[in-house]
Amino acid sequence: MTNIKDIARLAGVSVSTVSRVLNNYKHVARDKRESVLRVIEEMNYTPNKNAIDLIRGETRTIGVILPYNNNPAFDQILNGILNKALEHDFSITVLPSIYSKEKEVEYLQKLKSKLYDGIIITSRANDWEAIIPYTEYGSIVSCEYTQHKEIGCSYMDRYSSYLDAFQLLKNKGHYAVAFTTARLESKSTKQMIDAYKEIFGELQPKYHISGCLCLEDGYKAAEHFLHLPGRPTAVYANGDEVAGGIYLYAKSQQLKIPADLAIIGQENQPIGIGMRITTVDHQLTKIGEQAFSLVIKKSREKVKIPYHIVERDSV
Repeated sequence: MTNIKDIARLAGVSVSTVSRVLNNYKHVARDKRESVLRVIEEMNYTPNKNAIDLIRGETRTIGVILPYNNNPAFDQILNGILNKALEHDFSITVLPSIYSKEKEVEYLQKLKSKLYDGIIITSRANDWEAIIPYTEYGSIVSCEYTQHKEIGCSYMDRYSSYLDAFQLLKNKGHYAVAFTTARLESKSTKQMIDAYKEIFGELQPKYHISGCLCLEDGYKAAEHFLHLPGRPTAVYANGDEVAGGIYLYAKSQQLKIPADLAIIGQENQPIGIGMRITTVDHQLTKIGEQAFSLVIKKSREKVKIPYHIVERDSV
């Protein structure tokens, strides 16, 4: 099998010259470049990508740890990453974790093995103390804020956005307000509960349902909320798909939106736009784009992406 030494011998150049040609370096004499390319064509030589990566010291591949690959919010972040990767001629490897600590560590070990130039963590199961040692082997960027100086991050101020959403409902005269979240043990759920308490006081457990990820979950949550004694007059859903399910169930009960039930969703997704649901847009695509920029620059900056509330007919 032809190798890089054979190419160098047949072209009458050094191995380092062949390497520079394979890696498209500019500073190679024209006659030498043409000689190397002619031999490569004659020998039908296909370079070994791993060998080139080793010579070049980079893979131009970024790993993206993603808890779920069918979640609209994480899809938005991934879309932002892919947009920038295409622009900069990088490859992206999606690393689904399902919030498994073991899986996350397995992926970080691949950074140590130089399979990726860096890793973007969209959401994590492990504590930062378990992740930080791997920054020795490549750039790690988070899509949530962390104060650790070793980790760059592209993030939004979730807590403030929750405060603003609950305050909007309160300003509209709602005091019996329910909400949904995705994972009970997550940081964002804790922030939402804390924001609720700051605006409305003590939380009645019946006004909070976790484990909501899709339209069907929202439909079931609404079925629970709307049959409570002293049912809520407003619901803040943790995604526009969940909000859409709440909307559909409310309509099936002949309730008027927003007169009988106000609804706020999140992330400005197509279903929310179509149903005219008020939403908190955390600009997740921009978060993904910025995360990619940070990881290829090996930057440890903390970049905050602004959120905004898009008011429509549901509040």
